[in-house]
Amino acid sequence: MTVARGDAVALTRELVRIDSRNPSLVSGGPGEAAVARALADVLRAWGFRVDVVEVAPGRPNVIARVGNSGGRTLMFNGHLDVVGVEGMVHPPFHAAEADGRLYGRGSCDMKAGVAAMCAAAVRAIDAGLAGEIIVAAVADEEFESIGTRALVESGVRAEAAIVTEPTGLAIMPSHLGFVWADAEFRGRAAHGSRWELGVDAIRHAGLFLAELDRYDAEVLSTRSHVLLGRPSVHASTIEGGSGMSTYPDRCLVRLERRTIPGETPDQVVSELRALLDCVRPMVERRGKALTATVERTFAQEPSDVAIDAPVVGALERALREVGETVRIEGMTAWTDAAVLNAAGIPAICFGPGDISLAHAAEEYVPIDEIERATRVLTALAQSWCPGANE
Repeated sequence: MTVARGDAVALTRELVRIDSRNPSLVSGGPGEAAVARALADVLRAWGFRVDVVEVAPGRPNVIARVGNSGGRTLMFNGHLDVVGVEGMVHPPFHAAEADGRLYGRGSCDMKAGVAAMCAAAVRAIDAGLAGEIIVAAVADEEFESIGTRALVESGVRAEAAIVTEPTGLAIMPSHLGFVWADAEFRGRAAHGSRWELGVDAIRHAGLFLAELDRYDAEVLSTRSHVLLGRPSVHASTIEGGSGMSTYPDRCLVRLERRTIPGETPDQVVSELRALLDCVRPMVERRGKALTATVERTFAQEPSDVAIDAPVVGALERALREVGETVRIEGMTAWTDAAVLNAAGIPAICFGPGDISLAHAAEEYVPIDEIERATRVLTALAQSWCPGANE
């Protein structure tokens, strides 16, 4: 595809038209290969040094560089994969425009951000930089972030990074993490009339859920982060039982615990297991035994950059320079910023679009925000990697 040099809106339009549903989330999803090839072609035409690196079969990252590696380095990071399209109220990949909006799956989350960071990098280099800008358009953020994990494992580093997730042009230095865990309860199957033989796994799970409610209300409510507020927990799914007249011998409760900076996955699992210790005496008073486990199935760490960090201050100045209002807020959604921060790269989120429209039946991005974000990111790059005469 051909896109005029530095045209963020046109690049957004072209990227949205390419189906890049994540195959780990959507059966038959094509993945990022086609959109990565198209973006790589545009960036080469714009003068970037481009590598397309496969991080899983048919699932590449695009790593593009402009500028000089001897100076300061700034990374722009964004993901190319999108979620499914079931239930959408408009064509997912037409990139239709109406009422100042560009519609389509991935328009908000986050191909507009990817386009803005690419256009900003080329505009900044055209103005003359002494440093280097790394554009990392990655795979799989929507599932397990294998793209950004492979990026940092390969040794790519920068002095700071902007992850261009949709923030509505607010600076978001912090976001929540999460822990997924399975609480499994074992009982004893018996006929519904044989109360003395049966052990009801679902009732034991119910006692645990009551303790979970207490833990959420009395413990988690006492913890807070200045930008993110309090952590939380909820029961995501529950399954168990085999028939109306049978004591259930198994119940599985799947949990999600959203974490704030300072909380660790090990801590979360320990606290959930402690809830079983609260349930145990209740069960034993009824002459039964509690057989239950809590196991972590997946976790992503929270992300936290100090609001007085150099990259935050630089982005504040860039916003003021182009006449935008400075807002510093917390992001509830998880992003690849956490992976970058864990690798020692201070990473914050900033980009066009409203995060509440991500994954939604109606997804769009305000067209003017694409251009406004591009101007801010251009100003940031120019200040972070100034030219020799500045």
